[in-house]
Amino acid sequence: MIETALLCMLGAGLVTGFSKFSVGGMGLLILPILMIAFPGPQALGIIVPMYLITDLMAIMSYRKNIDWSVVKRVLPLSIVGVILGGWVLSGIDAEQFKTMLGVMIVLMLALGIWLDRCDTTFMKHPIAAYAAGILGGTVSLTSNAAGPIFSLYLMEQGLSKESYVSTRAWIFALINIAKIPMLWSLGLLTMETTIISLQGIPGLVIGAAIGYYFLKRLKLTQFKWLIRGMATIAAVKLFVVT
Repeated sequence: MIETALLCMLGAGLVTGFSKFSVGGMGLLILPILMIAFPGPQALGIIVPMYLITDLMAIMSYRKNIDWSVVKRVLPLSIVGVILGGWVLSGIDAEQFKTMLGVMIVLMLALGIWLDRCDTTFMKHPIAAYAAGILGGTVSLTSNAAGPIFSLYLMEQGLSKESYVSTRAWIFALINIAKIPMLWSLGLLTMETTIISLQGIPGLVIGAAIGYYFLKRLKLTQFKWLIRGMATIAAVKLFVVT
């Protein structure tokens, strides 16, 4: 069991680092990997310290071109979403959490495909910031799968590539910080889960290096469909494996 847990932590760290420093889109895989060794909501607490480390690396790398007006529009409702997500988690058990996570993965996969094919200009409407914030905060706390939601909103804000990357990195960093008191109060984030999380740092560093190196060498379309296929398998496993 110890060996399995360590391998899962290293694998989750590898995927986290690679996703943060390459094309992204792999967040849907991280919780299913962790849940091989840590079934249930406990995995949410284990993953947060590792996410905070990658967030720190990202905001240090992307210190310029941040559109703070976009951050201010999204963040308040995102925190409300985090609180709502905490309320949802407080009322479910491990099996219900697995089912919920599977549903979240499928919905985020569908949203990602829809983003590729449909007009999303409605996200320029002022109310879209509130919808993206509260839904993104809720999904982020309950499944760490809010990437497509914030991408959908940010892509329609007229940001440059550099501003998009920087603003997105700061939004996720601030939301992950906001998760800490909620997960702590639920008993999902503890000193024990933090120590477990730190075991994934070697994988995280290696994944970040690989992601940075391959960023300009990856064929984005093929890569996205590979990730979607893997995420679909993960969702099916959550539904059918007890």
